[in-house]
Amino acid sequence: MTEDEILLGLALTVVLATGSQILASKLRVPALIILLPVGFAAGAITDVVNPDELLGPAFSDLVSLSVAVILYDAGLGLDLRKLTGRTRGIVGRLLLYGVLLTFLVIAAVAPAMFDMPLRVAAMLGVILVVSGPTVVGPLLDFVRPTDKVRRILIWEGTLTDPIGGILGALTFHAIASTHRVDIGRGYQLGQFALSMAVGLVGGIVGTALLWFTLRTLRLGETLGTLAQLATVIAVSAGCDIVRDDTGLIAAIVTGLAVANIRGFDMPARRPFFETLVQLIIGLLFVSISSTVTPASLVPVLLPALALIAILVLVVRPLVAFVATARSGLTRGERAFIGWMDPRGIVAAATASTFSASLVQRGESGAARILPVTFLVIVGTVLLYSLTAAPMARRLGVVKPAGTRILLVGGEPWVVDLGRALRSAGLDVLMWAGLDEERELIKEAGLDLAKGDLLATAINPGARLEGVTAVFLATDDDDFNALASVVMQDNVEGPVYRVGPPHDSHGVVAPYTGGEILFGRSLVRHVLAERYERGARFVVQPASDPLPQEHDALFVVRADQRLDPITERQETVPQEGDTVVLLGSVLMTGGH
Repeated sequence: MTEDEILLGLALTVVLATGSQILASKLRVPALIILLPVGFAAGAITDVVNPDELLGPAFSDLVSLSVAVILYDAGLGLDLRKLTGRTRGIVGRLLLYGVLLTFLVIAAVAPAMFDMPLRVAAMLGVILVVSGPTVVGPLLDFVRPTDKVRRILIWEGTLTDPIGGILGALTFHAIASTHRVDIGRGYQLGQFALSMAVGLVGGIVGTALLWFTLRTLRLGETLGTLAQLATVIAVSAGCDIVRDDTGLIAAIVTGLAVANIRGFDMPARRPFFETLVQLIIGLLFVSISSTVTPASLVPVLLPALALIAILVLVVRPLVAFVATARSGLTRGERAFIGWMDPRGIVAAATASTFSASLVQRGESGAARILPVTFLVIVGTVLLYSLTAAPMARRLGVVKPAGTRILLVGGEPWVVDLGRALRSAGLDVLMWAGLDEERELIKEAGLDLAKGDLLATAINPGARLEGVTAVFLATDDDDFNALASVVMQDNVEGPVYRVGPPHDSHGVVAPYTGGEILFGRSLVRHVLAERYERGARFVVQPASDPLPQEHDALFVVRADQRLDPITERQETVPQEGDTVVLLGSVLMTGGH
């Protein structure tokens, strides 16, 4: 390729990767459903989007290092202390039965379906056991199932990433070190042990390096992100030099250690690192899918469709039925879990990494691993994207429409506001920092969120609990302003805060943007003072005459959506809506 063609190919790959993810975000579909077909089309139509030509032999190594970064990021999301109660047992059984049954079924049928030896079929089976939160998450955001079902599926998808990566690396070494998949032999067990040992040592070294850079040197977000990236790449590459593909094990171990060793205290949001991983994912899968040619898909198309049918209609329902038995889940919840198992990022990445290595070793049938995996990913993601929502509605596991509010604050007027919103038919979750405020919330009969103040406010786990809007009303204006900034990406809907005094000299509050509740006249201290003087919240139908000397605060729509009055717009109530007002104590019908 000429220099101009190389520049064009690199630029086009970046543009396609970024554009596909933007389009997927707007369409509210998993990014893979756009990335893989776009990459495939670019590889088939153009000659410049060709990683083998652009990068040569280095492409396989770059894929391996990219997978290591992705798996490290997956490990960071596995705080095992949060996997508790019945969810832990259900997820554990789904993983155990799912991995075993999927592997055994694919290993049994793939040799006849795809004309490949058993050892290559075993590699394909291990690759296809994984799902992934980057596929499951967007689907669940669109479907909006009940919180219980969402937690189970998100945890299962997240945990299968590192499990699949470890099993893939071990199976690859089993195939590479012998011509038979015979793990009962002492030599074979020794190879497994050696691979695990190298990966674990690499993980320990990576953890030690990150402890030094993140804890001892106390690097900030930008340098800390660079330190994490450099550490994962260096440790992964070093392990691969010692023993092929053990770097994936080291990356996973490092991520798990950082997430679960208390001293690290990783922030809930890592915007720079998350952006970096998102870019790597886009580039990786446009590049991988561009290497899949139409000629390689044709011979495996019909058998791959049959394999998808087996996985979707037989394997997954059977796994879910056994794993959720006597779990307390309803029949509809069990059935929906049995209808949600798309393949995703780690499957495509490990297929590209391991199949290329096996092809170089001359393994018969190894060239079919990537096109089969490509078809299974596209087929399962497309199928579940089209059917998940109607299936959830039919099974009765869709969360009722409306708004679930996280109301942060514990002053008497805030608690009374929570009671008023609940009486308007909304699902209200509250949080407060002081014990006396928390007791006041409990006495009011409102749901109380657990956890520490800032951690609860910015924790992505709040998203898993279905919070769709946040209202920050503590007596600390700076906290309200700061939390409103960092929470934006962690809830499905908007984040609002009460306004600070106009003459405020706070460190943060006067200088940040964000939606300010109730307009310029009803700032925090004014609301508190009016409440102390006897003003109360009134909930009434919008069709009723509005009392005098009132201020409109919220409009609750007929479908239970909540529209607050803000500085930027004044919400107009419609027929069938409910309004929440702040007036005087003399009003009748007040809360």
